[in-house]
Formats: sequence, C-alpha cells, structure tokens
Amino acid sequence: MTGKTAPPATEPAPATPKKEPVPTPKEEPAPAPAAEEPPAPEHPPATEQPTAPTDKPAPVPMAEVTPAPEEGPPAPPAEPQAPAPEPKPEKPKAEPPSSPLSLAVEEVSENSVTLTWKAPEQTGHSGLDGYVVEICKDGSTDWTAANKEPFLSTRYTIQDLSSGDKIHVRVKALSTSGASVPATLEQPVLIREILQLPRIRMPRHLRQTYVRHVGDAVNMMIPFQGKPHPEVIWTKGNQPLDTSRINIRNTQKDTIFYIREAQRSDSGKYELTVRINGAEDKAILDIRVIEPPGPPQNLKLVDVWGFNVALEWTPPVDNGNSEIKGYVVQKSDKKSGKWFTVLERCTRTSCTISDLIIGNTYSFRVFAENACGLSQKAAVTSGVAHIKKTKTAYQPEKIPQRDMMEPPKFTQPLTDRTTTRGYSTHLFCCVRGFPQPKIIWMKNQMEIREDPKYIAMIEQGVCSLEIRKPSPFDGGIYTCKAVNPLGEASVDCKLDVKVPQ
Repeated sequence: MTGKTAPPATEPAPATPKKEPVPTPKEEPAPAPAAEEPPAPEHPPATEQPTAPTDKPAPVPMAEVTPAPEEGPPAPPAEPQAPAPEPKPEKPKAEPPSSPLSLAVEEVSENSVTLTWKAPEQTGHSGLDGYVVEICKDGSTDWTAANKEPFLSTRYTIQDLSSGDKIHVRVKALSTSGASVPATLEQPVLIREILQLPRIRMPRHLRQTYVRHVGDAVNMMIPFQGKPHPEVIWTKGNQPLDTSRINIRNTQKDTIFYIREAQRSDSGKYELTVRINGAEDKAILDIRVIEPPGPPQNLKLVDVWGFNVALEWTPPVDNGNSEIKGYVVQKSDKKSGKWFTVLERCTRTSCTISDLIIGNTYSFRVFAENACGLSQKAAVTSGVAHIKKTKTAYQPEKIPQRDMMEPPKFTQPLTDRTTTRGYSTHLFCCVRGFPQPKIIWMKNQMEIREDPKYIAMIEQGVCSLEIRKPSPFDGGIYTCKAVNPLGEASVDCKLDVKVPQ
C-alpha cells in the first residue's frame, strides 16, 4: 500500500495550485507572507487526501517547498528583507564637555568685572565651540548671557554693570554634543571701584643713569598701579616736555617714553608723577646721551734721548658728555708711514715711549677715549723725533771679590736609626764648606773603605750611606767626617739591627 500511495502523493502536489486561486500565490510574495509560511499545512488540499496515508505527513511540507521553485518570479521581492532581522547597534551619544576649571575674579571696577578660568579636562571628540558667561543678580533666579556668541578665550570682561550691584557669575563650555555643567563662583561679586594708591614700579635698569648714544632711539616703558585711572605727568626741570621731540603714551597700567633720535640736549633728569585725587608718587629718570669726545689738545714732543721720547698733552675741550677713560698713543716711522699703537688706556696726560729704533724718525698722535669710543680725530705732534746713533763705551761694573772660603760645617746631623735584619737602610746628613770637603765614613771609629756592603754618595752637600742587607754585626756607632784645608767636622749616630722573632 505504501508503494502505491507514493505516486498519488506526488500527483496532488501539482494539483494544489490548481484548486487554489491563482492570485493567492501572487499575493504571498508580499513582505508579510514570508514569515507566515508555517500555516500552509491548513490548506484544503491537505485535508482532502485519504486517511490511509495519515502516517505520511512528509508530503505536506514537500507540497510547500515545491511551489516555491515553480513560482520563481515572486521570489526576488523577498530577498531585500534578509538583512532586516539583524538590527544595527545604535551609536552612543557623545557626552558634553566637563565644567571649566578654576573660575576666579581677576579685576573689579565700578561698572565691569573681569573673569578668568581654565579649559575643562574633557572637551569631547569634536572639541569646544566656545564658552558662555551668564550672570544673575543676587536674590534673583534669572540667568542671562553676558556674551552674544561663544568665544574660545579663557578671560572675559563683563561690561555695563551697575555700581553697587551684587551678581552671581557662571561659565559653561559648549560643544556640538551640548553644554557642560556650569562653573559658578561661590560668592556673589560686588560691583564697586577698589581704590588703590598710586605707585610707580620703576624697572631696575632705569634706577641708575640711562645712557644712550647720539642718534639712538630712547624707548622706555614704566609700569605703575593705582585705581581709579591715575593722572600721569612728565616734566623736565619743572617744565613740560617738548612734544615735538618726545612722545609720551599712557595706558591704564604704564607710560611709554619715546625719542626717535636722541641728541645731547635730551640729557637730563626727567620727573614722572602719577596722581590720584591728591595722592601721588614720583620718580626721577636720569638720561645721558653721549657721543665720542673731541681730540686731545696741545700735544708736545717734550724730550728725545737714547731710544726714548717724552710726550705731553691736555684733555679735549669736549668730552662727549662722558668721562674720559684714557688715551691711546700711536707712533709712525718715516720709512713705513704706518701707525702702530704703543699705549692703550693711558690715564695720564703724559707718557714716555721707549724701545725706539736707532736711526729712524718718528711721528706721534694721541686719541681720547670715553664710554662711546675713541675720538674721531687725533692730536698729532708738530715735530718729529729722530733717534740718533750715539757712541757708548762699555764699562763693566767692578764687583768686589768676596772670600768664599769656609771650613766644613754640618747643617743636618745624623740621626739614630733602628732597622731589621736583611732590610737595607740609609744614613743621611748635610754639610757645607769651601773648598768642597772630603767625606769619610767610619764605623766604630774605623774607616769604611771599599766594601761592597756600603755605598757612600754626596750630592749638593747631602751625604748618604747605604748599608745593604745589614746583620746584627753591622750595628754600632757610625761617623761622618768632613775635611777640607780650613778644618774638619764630624757627626755620629747609632744603628741598631734587630732580628725578627
């Protein structure tokens, strides 16, 4: 039976589409039927089959599978829905930046307040768009923005405030992901002018005389402090400054003194006064404009003797508004015509030049020198100095003869010594005398002659006796005797030779 029932099972499969209306399979390609395929076994063709093949439920799913390839055209619309069951993970939202740090009040005036802060630790991937400063009057809860557009600076001055008001201030950091938690001042700020007495903060290098060269620019900035904005007054000799030569520019915190090209007439003491409502502070600025000095005056060739020449002169009439540090003296011989410096920084107005060459004729000139440098011109001697050849007879100096004869005398005696058996030892003493004395060494009053055990030497008056590898027998009294035609001298010492235990 089962073998016979198999063919009919395959025949009804194609029959099912005939019983069902044709529009039904065309409607299944819609997006919804793709998920409703399981109810297919409830169709009437499955129920019309005989009860005998009830143990064969397999044909029912086959009937569902077989129509799919037959209805090929509707299948393509179902393919775009394949990725639909896999939902894509949502991207995490970017976090806003953290709060600005170290919010503080830098300065308060009668109608403004200046704030400073530091950038937040976390700014996000997109970075900061800027900051917003908000204010709120004390006792109110209405916060208003002080700036129209965000800015990136960490310093801001809130203007147009009313004197005497108390305001709360907070700052927010903005980015594309939103605004940060605001940084708020703990205490309200009282808008009022903080009085401060005037004070000039003179730079260290301007506390002493300020020296410049003629033609140089003079540009000095002198800071001061005081609130409200002080009045700044410059004078020279109790007279206002010449604005045609000196430019003065004042700000709230400093004053600038400027001269484009300094002249000697600009030298002097300038007085700076900073005044607020009767209170004032003063400072003196001493400026000295210098230039090279003039040439020395009245240069004279005073004397010529042997290889030497004496010169004299007087200081220059114009010292260049600076103290003369010295003079530079130069010489020139007639043969070469070149000038050579013989003296530098000569502090006197006279000098002697030596080591001149016999037979040459020399001219001399002198420059003056100050802090700005050498004078542009020099004073030149009107005459020349001719070094003549002179006949000189050498007369040797008579040195009186001195009697150098001296009998021997020991300047350093012998000293007692103790040595160990088998270890060489030395005896030393010093002697002087002229003629050089003869040295004789003795042991126990017996002269030591040519014995290889003893080595006697004398050098520069130092006498030495080496005893090589002594034994207890070599101990005793050693004598050094010096003899010359004028006399003799001797010194003794004791030598002990110990045997190690």
